[in-house]
Amino acid sequence: MKPPLDLRLLVTFVHAVRSGSLSAAAVQVGRTQSAVTMQMQRLEEIVGQDLLYRGGSGVRLTGNGERFLEYAERILSIHDEAITAFSGGGLRGSIVFGCPEDYLVSTFPSLLQSFGRTHPDVEIKVVAASTDQLRKLLHSKQVDLALVSMSSWADSHDVVWTEALVWVGRQPTFELCNFGDTVPLALSASNTIDHKAACEAMVRVGQRYRISYASNSLAGLVAVTRSGLAVSVMTEQAVPSDLHVLGNPLPALPSLGISLAFTESDQSPATKAFAQHIRRVLRRAA
Repeated sequence: MKPPLDLRLLVTFVHAVRSGSLSAAAVQVGRTQSAVTMQMQRLEEIVGQDLLYRGGSGVRLTGNGERFLEYAERILSIHDEAITAFSGGGLRGSIVFGCPEDYLVSTFPSLLQSFGRTHPDVEIKVVAASTDQLRKLLHSKQVDLALVSMSSWADSHDVVWTEALVWVGRQPTFELCNFGDTVPLALSASNTIDHKAACEAMVRVGQRYRISYASNSLAGLVAVTRSGLAVSVMTEQAVPSDLHVLGNPLPALPSLGISLAFTESDQSPATKAFAQHIRRVLRRAA
């Protein structure tokens, strides 16, 4: 019979994955790098699988490591919840959480509610902003953690969710929009990922377009799209039920990787618990 999993090994494993480095993980868990290397070897012996690729540039997950990471995070999260529940006092604190508006609308109401039921004494303040704005807020320490979008994410180990970008219109097909040769677009600010993706896609296929409307709010883009005066770009889950996802002849749009970013490397217990909750729920839903 295999020996039971040691929580200390799981903690080190998660730190190594998130930092991409055994040396960084050693600093975070207060051990030498050689001790951390031995811990990872021991964990792989217990699991019976290689979990990490090791190289000069750091470490990254194997296929089995990807699968095991979800279990490790769930075990640690449940452990922390159990300790909190029976420690004589629940988790307390205040978190400022940043999130793009479309994710907030489509994904987070139920997630925030489920965290609130488990940790009712943690106050979560929500800031809705685009990824570029959220990165500035993180840098200035105005938010504690944020969900940020990435257009290039295939090699990232910390992607907790993926979302497809889609063209959205009032009519069920693009032909019924009757826009002629030049497609009017309603997009967010020019430095946002969805704006750049839309323009690059149009240029790639040689489709003429013009930016007819600009809005940094999802509500503004929805309103313009409902008017029938332009096609917009949204994440698929944020598309209202009365609007339509448009396909050909419009060019394909990319999917985005969504990851968690933090202001501080040493997060508060409340921030850590909320981040673990986000990872667990979103990865389970993926």
